[in-house]
Amino acid sequence: MRNGFDFLREVSPNLSLSFPPCSVLHTERQQMSNSSSITQFLLLAFADTRELQLLHFWLFLGIYLAALLGNGLIITAIACDHHLHTPMYFFLLNLSLIDLGSISTTVPKSMANSLWDTRSISSTECAGQVFFFLFLISAEYSMLTIMAYDRYVAICKPLHYGTLLGSRACVHMAAAAWGTGFLYAVLHTANVFSIPLCKGNALDQFFCEIPQLLKLSCSDAYLREVGLIVVSACLALGCFVFIVLSYVQIFRAVLRMVSEWRRHKAFSTCLPHLAVVSLFVSTSFFAYLKPPSISSTSLDLVAAVLYSVVPPAVNPLIYSMRNQELKDALKKVIQSVVSQQL
Repeated sequence: MRNGFDFLREVSPNLSLSFPPCSVLHTERQQMSNSSSITQFLLLAFADTRELQLLHFWLFLGIYLAALLGNGLIITAIACDHHLHTPMYFFLLNLSLIDLGSISTTVPKSMANSLWDTRSISSTECAGQVFFFLFLISAEYSMLTIMAYDRYVAICKPLHYGTLLGSRACVHMAAAAWGTGFLYAVLHTANVFSIPLCKGNALDQFFCEIPQLLKLSCSDAYLREVGLIVVSACLALGCFVFIVLSYVQIFRAVLRMVSEWRRHKAFSTCLPHLAVVSLFVSTSFFAYLKPPSISSTSLDLVAAVLYSVVPPAVNPLIYSMRNQELKDALKKVIQSVVSQQL
């Protein structure tokens, strides 16, 4: 009895039947299997020895507690003192909430891994970490842009401040920052975790970072995420240019002020803000846009710490150290708490 292939050859002698080699089919099936079977990832260990692991735990614990305390005090002071219910402090309140969320997304898991001498993070936890970190970090960048605009209007257009930054406008801008961050996080998280992964499950970072996940890709599908990152970087660069131009106008207006006290107050408010924005933008751009040829584990680790851990920890210090109104409000809060305890 003739099989189907003999019949096809008799009907069409010139017909060429070719099939992919078994090894190719096996490789493709193996890649798909590896991608779908990853249930956990291995994060980067800061140290191999137990003593250094505990040192890392205590160091990150100190930074985390400082961020919680600083941002928590700012939120409490602004919420409790009606004198601080102004646009500038409203945006600062949102920034503190974002900082609390962002540092709580990455640092506790890294501390727990060092404390329990493990590196694992489940794929579900990793996806959640990517989503919430992108959500909060992009919302923070939008909030920093809005705060630059707030300072520009306050210093360069003080007569129009109440009109341009009314209560409704402030709420709309804050909602836009949070909403933009949410959409950005959904888009990138869904895209990253739809890419086949077949190069193991070890990440050279202390949290789930998109560039490190893309290194595990085994197909050209990762180019979609690279394209999204480039588009996002162009938008972020546009916001940074807006921030820089705003501060150029602010500094020009400040230098024309007659009162030395007003100049000092304006510079003490704006310069720390610009320093934080510059650190945040430069290190995050380096982490996501650097070419693979200059990539190294230590360099990636330093950049990640600088844009994910340092800003949430130092923002409360920067925004409260030279702000007398905020310091007075914090004193009132502390005094009221102490009096209640007594």
